[in-house]
Amino acid sequence: MTAAGAGSGVCVGLMSGTSLDGISAAVVRIRRRASADAGPPFTADLLAADTRPYTDAQRARLERALAEPMPAAEWCRLDADLGSWLADAAALVIAQAGVAHDEIEAIGSHGQTVWHEPGHSTWQIGGAAVIAERTGRPVVSDFRVRDVAAGGQGAPLVPIADALLFSRADGWRALQNLGGIGNVTVVPPSARAAPADADALPPLDGVRAFDTGPGVVVIDAVVRALRPGVRYDEDGALARAGHVIPGVVEACLAAPYFAAEPPKSTGRELFSAAYVADFLALGRAARPDASDADLVATAVALTAASIADARRRFILEPIGDLLLSGGGARNPALVAAIAAALAPLPVRSFDREFFDGEAKEAVAFALLAYLHLRGLPGNVPSATGARGPRVLGVRTPA
Repeated sequence: MTAAGAGSGVCVGLMSGTSLDGISAAVVRIRRRASADAGPPFTADLLAADTRPYTDAQRARLERALAEPMPAAEWCRLDADLGSWLADAAALVIAQAGVAHDEIEAIGSHGQTVWHEPGHSTWQIGGAAVIAERTGRPVVSDFRVRDVAAGGQGAPLVPIADALLFSRADGWRALQNLGGIGNVTVVPPSARAAPADADALPPLDGVRAFDTGPGVVVIDAVVRALRPGVRYDEDGALARAGHVIPGVVEACLAAPYFAAEPPKSTGRELFSAAYVADFLALGRAARPDASDADLVATAVALTAASIADARRRFILEPIGDLLLSGGGARNPALVAAIAAALAPLPVRSFDREFFDGEAKEAVAFALLAYLHLRGLPGNVPSATGARGPRVLGVRTPA
């Protein structure tokens, strides 16, 4: 940690996810609670948050990187250019926060995952050196690599934030993220989290997390395939006008991923363009006169059913509520489908309990940078399957 910003607890988080909507950025002041205080072990004061949408040209370059081989020159240029886009997002949110430049300890940047093969390798691009040079602040990046090297899935990484920042004092809680991919974290009551060493993290052995399957990646891809030029189903209008096609969701849930025991993670490697084409063919075969709205409604039902299926199969803890966050939590049709699938479990918006859920993953990567600077582990082995706790990330000095 540089002398400037040391101990301030102010970090920036940057996140670009599988949905490729844009870059989420957040400035957060992180503090450890006094041991006698009730509630999560740490607090995160959100000082500013912003989402910087990708232009059509930027998104097209990222989509190409995820879909097809490219010459080394194109990979190199995309890595550097993405670093520049991330730096722009960081500079904007820092200005919005109104904090002194030197007060920022570090920028935690997730980058963009372009390859993820649990058990072997994972790759996130996004020019950490470019961000450091442009912002003048240290950057912590490449968070997933060490967990994979330690035998873990390298995902999900947000559970550390779910456990340290968003747990309930009085009971178990589930936190469901609805990005491109859906993932859930199950956290025990924060009252159980009492570290023996005041400088250490509380025990995290009760925390579990895994990818439940698609979040909005299939829904959005179905919309784009049916309505060229439309990025997503705004306000869930198409889904709400349609009817779920019988048999399709059940057939999709028969895929091996859904039955696989956690820890597990997935991504566009599974829910690819070919998967979406097969999904559409299955829907049209089951109902030849299916409307666009019916197909979108069925994609929504798949996400909701996969979450309910994961709870039935793998979540035995007595969870008292489930909080929804991520872009999919803005889709009323998807939220309603999840609530119905999980009834009578209370399903609420993360926004109502804490802050804008769109910033949640960016806040998580700010926390991961904070932990890295203090030599504290950022993975949850019970979630990723790693051999043990590991300090995550690589630091690029300012």
